[in-house]
Amino acid sequence: MNEPKKLIIFLDSGDTIIDEGTEIRDEHDVVVQANVIPGADVMVRTLAERGFTLALVADGLAQSFKNILTQNGVYDYFTTMIYSEPIKAHKPSPRMFKAAIGALDLSERDIPRIIMVGNNLSRDIKGANVMGITSVFLDWTPRYPKTPADDSEIPDYTISEPLELIELAERLNRELERAEEEVS
Repeated sequence: MNEPKKLIIFLDSGDTIIDEGTEIRDEHDVVVQANVIPGADVMVRTLAERGFTLALVADGLAQSFKNILTQNGVYDYFTTMIYSEPIKAHKPSPRMFKAAIGALDLSERDIPRIIMVGNNLSRDIKGANVMGITSVFLDWTPRYPKTPADDSEIPDYTISEPLELIELAERLNRELERAEEEVS
């Protein structure tokens, strides 16, 4: 395990880690089975092994995420998991992002150290942008719009596949460390 990194990564689940097109749901709408997007399991594992703090920030039912993230071997790599079900809000609500910040014992001062990675411009990207969190759009899926509806949905960064996040995260972390050294 590497030394903890400065950069903190919030990740969405559907079409960011899990391929929504492979979801199998039970009669209660709980996802009981699904596959990862190609490379997403390697992305999660590599980021965690390199010392990045990972938080799941996702809309849906807690049991769905427990099922599919455990099946795909990535559940234990997350420091915290924030789901819309217990929060009683969905992204882009600030409550989702604030819950993740609180669960990691962070404060508003830490927002410049956080990135939110997601597939949905109107939820993940807009929610992050409204909070002042750096937004990373994963434009892998054909299921959602790829064109921002307005300025609030314009991502800071765009990647086309999960594995691209590893190098982007390393680069952003180096920039944070450099900025910190210049201040001290």
